[in-house]
Amino acid sequence: MQINKDFTIQKVGASYVAVPVGETSKTFHGMVRLNETGAFLWKQMAGKDCTEADLVDALLGEYDVAREIAERDVHRVVEQLKENGILV
Repeated sequence: MQINKDFTIQKVGASYVAVPVGETSKTFHGMVRLNETGAFLWKQMAGKDCTEADLVDALLGEYDVAREIAERDVHRVVEQLKENGILV
């Protein structure tokens, strides 16, 4: 899975928002808010194919977090992005 090229993230204050660009902006009317961890995972998926396991490993390499928490957080972010058509 990877980020749909028709979406980008922008930093707004202390959070990030995923917004559509190009043709997708004509049909997707909204945004998805991400925290710092969500933005980190987004950057891991941008422009390259990866699995949830890859994302968990990246999260563990960047943050001091237990594996089960990393797995839960990765799954939650991936599901949110899938529901909004942001992952391909």
